[in-house]
Amino acid sequence: MESIQQKAVIVGVQLQNDNNFDYAMEELRNLAAACDIEVVAELSQKSSRVNPSHYIGTGKIQELALLMEQHDAPIVIFNDELSPSQIRNLESTLDHEVIDRTILILNIFVQRAKTKEAQLQVEVAQLQYMLPRLTGLRESLGRQGGGGGTGLKNRGAGETKLELDRRRIEERISVLQTELQAQVSRRQIQRKQRHKNEVPVVCLVGYTNTGKSSLMNTLVETYHPGSGKGVFAKDMLFATLETSVRSIELPDHKTFLLTDTVGFVSQLPHHLVKAFRSTLEEVTEADLLIHVVDISDAQHEQHMAVTDETLKALGADGIPTLYAYNKADLTDQPYPQVQENSVTLSALKNRGIPELTALIRSRIFTDYIQCEILVPFDRGSIVSYFNEHADVQSVSYEEQGTRLKLECRAADYERFRSDFVELSQ
Repeated sequence: MESIQQKAVIVGVQLQNDNNFDYAMEELRNLAAACDIEVVAELSQKSSRVNPSHYIGTGKIQELALLMEQHDAPIVIFNDELSPSQIRNLESTLDHEVIDRTILILNIFVQRAKTKEAQLQVEVAQLQYMLPRLTGLRESLGRQGGGGGTGLKNRGAGETKLELDRRRIEERISVLQTELQAQVSRRQIQRKQRHKNEVPVVCLVGYTNTGKSSLMNTLVETYHPGSGKGVFAKDMLFATLETSVRSIELPDHKTFLLTDTVGFVSQLPHHLVKAFRSTLEEVTEADLLIHVVDISDAQHEQHMAVTDETLKALGADGIPTLYAYNKADLTDQPYPQVQENSVTLSALKNRGIPELTALIRSRIFTDYIQCEILVPFDRGSIVSYFNEHADVQSVSYEEQGTRLKLECRAADYERFRSDFVELSQ
């Protein structure tokens, strides 16, 4: 889609007991804006079910055609995923471009995908979306062949062309999935390596545009100033499609990996969830999730519910979770504020970071012990190891060796136990 603003009318059907309809339409406006489309009018219909042939009723179709003419809008965007026949019927009735929620989100992902893996994932999702819609097109071409002997010949030509298109698409999907599998295998190897190194993994999750990338950048800059290891952060939907991993080393030598993931949105197309599953699997491997919430957004409770649903779909709903209520600087709430499982903070103003770190630390570094040991002088390498991998609080030199008071991982303590004299624990 070109970057010049195009005009569109958005359309939605509110089914009975759907309390989220206004919110879904508002989100559709934001998704359109992210695609450089200006929403000039909105049309909605209350109904017990979606019209199977045209999504909306005949009267509403006429109303829609009039709205599009009045506002000179060449595009109409529907709030749900349309079936192949609905798209075909709507386009022939309205004689204008018809877009559904799925293709809108796919378009944003196409624009935002930067890495090879994200591009492959988006292309697979697009092609999977297109395949059934080709079938619909083929049927309509087939019908145009009409009766009589010539019809078969005409129809054959149309069908052959579309059969070829289908085959090409299926072959392309197969090639892309092979490439993706290679990328996934590489990531799994990296993941295994992390587990072997026993470095805890903390994963940022949340609705799109809640400030996950900004929070990641603030944490990186706090503990690794000037490292230039920041990630792309911008105030827009789906700014981040790539999974970024950064190592955070705290002043007492405790280290964890921080992962930033693609943001969630309600009704995220299942093609995309499937295509991005390998990226989103990072979440299921985490030791701790930080659910980032934009506390300044009036819809933040719905955003949290969408995130919880998506995590459940991924099988990550059992992972311990902390809540980072971000963008508190845009509200009149006092911050930083700490509750048992949450911190109200501002990543932008760099306030609340020590409080969040303290909570992270209390959840993931549970296998540490305080001890006092005496290391013989001929075991100097152990002192070096602890200086690098533990929090050494005091050092003194005695006749038999070096006395260390420290906090270290229980596993490290056990590993070197036979090499030093235990004074206290």
